[in-house]
Order: sequence, then structure tokens, then C-alpha cells
Amino acid sequence: MELKVSTRSHADHAVMAIAGEIDLYTAPRLQSEFTRLLQEGPTRVVIDMSAVDFCDSTGMNVLLSALKRLRERGGALEVAAPRPAVRKILQVTGLDSVFTVHDAVPEELLTAEPKG
Repeated sequence: MELKVSTRSHADHAVMAIAGEIDLYTAPRLQSEFTRLLQEGPTRVVIDMSAVDFCDSTGMNVLLSALKRLRERGGALEVAAPRPAVRKILQVTGLDSVFTVHDAVPEELLTAEPKG
């Protein structure tokens, strides 16, 4: 299955919407999207996972890597709207206590004016 990634950047934060499955085959694409996004310098990144059907350990490692890079510069990576299957993976692995998990993308990020 194809992985679709779209990003809306704002002053110091970004919302990355992911759709599809995050697995061994699609994780490299997600990793390259994070690399590109982090070069722009946001300190807060919210991952909208409302359209992610599946995420394996490879995908979780990509998210953890991005979290580590953001924390190194005083930033944060947050997960929003995970579907039940993804939420269960977060809970079973204990990553729900590592990431801030929102039921939906925070309203203030949806109404913010895009950068550029």
C-alpha cells in the first residue's frame, strides 16, 4: 500500500498528515519526509495519524528517531488521532507515555496560518 504524506508548516510548528500503512517498505519514505521537515526547523511537530491503517515497529522507530532529533533542539513530536490498531501498538509498547497522544489534531494548529 502506498504511503501518503502531506505537511503544513507554520511559524514554529508543523502538522504532518500520514495516510496508509507505515511498515518496512514505506518507512524510508516517512524518514525522508521527516529529514526534509526537520531541516525547516519547527520545534513542534504533530503527526496526524487519523488515516494510518497500520504501523509496525519500523514505523515506530522512525517516529522515535524524529522525536529524538526534535528533543535535541528543545522540541516535541506529538501523535494525533491514532486509529484503534495504532493506539493499541502505542499502549502495548509503552510509547503512549513517550509521545504526547491527542484524540485529534489540536485546534490551535488547525486554525494557524500556514508559513510562506
